[in-house]
Amino acid sequence: MSSALSLFVTGTDTEIGKTLVSCALLRGFAEAGLSAAAMKPIAAGAYFNVEDGLWHNEDADQLDAAAGALLPPEMRTPYLLKAPAAPHIVAAQEGRTLKLAPIVDCHREAMRRADVVVVEGVGGFRVPLDDQRDTADLALALGLPVVIVVGVRLGCINHALLTADAIAARGLHLAGWVANIVDPAMRFADENIETIRAWLQREHGVPLIGTVPHLAPPSAERAATHLDMPLLLRALRAHAG
Repeated sequence: MSSALSLFVTGTDTEIGKTLVSCALLRGFAEAGLSAAAMKPIAAGAYFNVEDGLWHNEDADQLDAAAGALLPPEMRTPYLLKAPAAPHIVAAQEGRTLKLAPIVDCHREAMRRADVVVVEGVGGFRVPLDDQRDTADLALALGLPVVIVVGVRLGCINHALLTADAIAARGLHLAGWVANIVDPAMRFADENIETIRAWLQREHGVPLIGTVPHLAPPSAERAATHLDMPLLLRALRAHAG
């Protein structure tokens, strides 16, 4: 059985820096001396690259650039959908079914190829995959500890607490959360972060892994310097037993 570590990265919404933080985690694991691989099991939104003759997804490409242990595209992203829209809608239009078993199989193989595997979800925690299952079911099928990326902007407190409650309701372990400041003009950002920190710590025992400032342009390397990787690694290793 593999002794590799793994985690599932989810967000409070879409476009809140989930990929940036996932890439920062990959960089952070590398700095800790670990070979890190990335998975984006379901990606909606693809473009055709004439240079290599393959379909690509921008988020998946960023993950590959940050990963120390590269996975084959079909393992990194078992389901690459063309249109940038809700996965269950695009999958239905393309005549595809988003099955969990192939993703679990790919993840199992990825765990054999790296010390740690970062799995980035799609959208928020409860994005539908079909008329019966959502990304929460994917996280549950993988059985991974979850890291929440909170996009710090107006409404983030409610979104963060609801997301944490949804994760806990599925019986999944919350390994930590990251505050990512997406609105640099937000008033009382620090106070919002402190409120989330206090509530998540009290209600779920979830530590704040770090606060990523607004970065222009976005930089995984710079973002990684704002993360407490030893704290996260302790949480992941404790969960792994």
